[in-house]
Amino acid sequence: MTDTPSSLPPLGRFMAHRGIHYGWVVAAVTFLTMLVTAGAVGAPGVLIGPLKAEFGWNVADISAGFAMRLVLFGLMGPFAAAFMNRFGIRRVAAIALILIGLGTLGTFAMTNLWHLLVLWGVVVGFGTGLTAMVLGATVATRWFSKRRGLVVGFLTASTATGQLVFLPALAALTDQFGWRYALAFILVVLFIAMVAVLALMRDRPADLGLLPYGATEPPPAVAQRASLWAMMCSPIRTLREASVSSTFWVLFGTFFICGASTNGLVQTHFVALCGDFGILPVMAAGMLAMIGIFDFVGTVGSGWLSDRFDSRWLLFWYYGLRGLSLLYLPYSSFDLYDLSIFAIFYGLDWVATVPPTIKLVADRFGEQSNIVFGWVFAGHQIGAAFMAYGAGFSRTYYETYFLAFFVAGFLCLIAALTIVAVRERATSLATDPA
Repeated sequence: MTDTPSSLPPLGRFMAHRGIHYGWVVAAVTFLTMLVTAGAVGAPGVLIGPLKAEFGWNVADISAGFAMRLVLFGLMGPFAAAFMNRFGIRRVAAIALILIGLGTLGTFAMTNLWHLLVLWGVVVGFGTGLTAMVLGATVATRWFSKRRGLVVGFLTASTATGQLVFLPALAALTDQFGWRYALAFILVVLFIAMVAVLALMRDRPADLGLLPYGATEPPPAVAQRASLWAMMCSPIRTLREASVSSTFWVLFGTFFICGASTNGLVQTHFVALCGDFGILPVMAAGMLAMIGIFDFVGTVGSGWLSDRFDSRWLLFWYYGLRGLSLLYLPYSSFDLYDLSIFAIFYGLDWVATVPPTIKLVADRFGEQSNIVFGWVFAGHQIGAAFMAYGAGFSRTYYETYFLAFFVAGFLCLIAALTIVAVRERATSLATDPA
C-alpha cells in the first residue's frame, strides 16, 4: 500500500499529506448522519402540544404513534447491522436518510391519527432504525483499531446530542411559525447529511487501500456475501445463539431501563412536563439542549474511561446517578436553578451507558458483536416505547408525569445493582458470511 492511495477522494489525499487518517472523515460524516437522524427522532418532543391543539388528539394516542417509532427504531438494529455487512454502510445510511425524509414530508398532508402512526411510527421508525447506534458501532469497529472507545463515545454522543440540541430550534420555529416549519428545517438538514454521505462516506478502509486507524496489518478478509435470505435470517440465528448467555439478558434488561429513562421519558415528555408548570416550550427545549451539551461531554468522557476501566463499574455509577437525578426532579421547584442542576447531572450520563455497553458486548460476543448489540439496542428502544406510552398514559389518566419519573428512577437503581452480575467472558458465536 502506498502512503497516499490513488483511490482516495480529494479530501482524503489532502488529509493523507498531513498525516490524518481518512477514518476520521468517515467518523465525522457518521457523526453528522447520526446527529441529523437523532434530530428527527427528537422532534416529537415539541410536537405533542401542537398536534393536540390542532387535531384534538389526546396525549396517550399521540404517544402511541411515537412509541411505535421507538419500537421499530430498536427492532431494526440487528437487521441494520446485517444490511451494513451485506450492502455497505454508505448505501444503508443513504436509504435511511431518504426514508426519514419521506416520512417527514408526508406529515405535511397529515389529517388523521392513523397518518401519524404510519408516517412517524412506521416510515420514520424504519429510517431511523437503519442508522441508530449500530451505525456508530460498525464504523468504529471497521475503521479504528486504536481509539475505538473514544470514537464510540464521540459517535454515541451525536445521537443524544442531536435529539436534544435540535429541540430549541424546532421549538422556536414551532412557536413562531407552526410545527410544519420545524419539519421543513429537518428536511433541510437531512438533505445536507445526504450530500455528505454520498460524497465522503466509504464502507471499509480496504476500499481506499488503507488499514484501519492504528492497525499494523490488514483485518481478516470479508467472507463471501450470503444470499438475501441468509442475511435476513442471520440476526435471528445470532439472537438464538446469544440468548443462552445470561450476560446477554443482563445487558438487554439494563438497556431496556436505559431507553425507558431517556428517550421514552425525558426526550418525549420533558417539554410537556414543563408546560404543566407554566414553562414555555422554548425554555424547556433550552433545558433539553443543556442536557445535550453535558451529554456530549459525558459520553465522550465515558468512551475515554471505557478504554481504561471496568465497564461494569462504570455502568453501576451511570445508572445509579441517573436514577437519583430522576427521583430528584419531582421534588424540585421547577425554576431555572433546579432545572439546571437536573440538566447537568442527568445530562452527564444521558447515553454515557453506551460505550461501556458496546465494549461489554464486543468482549463477550466477538465477531458478531454488532448484530448482538443490535438486539441489545432493541431492548433499549422497547424500553423507550414502554415509557413513552406509559408516561403519556400517566399524564392522561392520572394527570401527572411524576409517577413515570418515580418508576424510571427506581428502575435505574435496579439496573445499577444488576449490571455487576455480568461475569462471563467471551462467548463464541458462529461467524456470519453476510
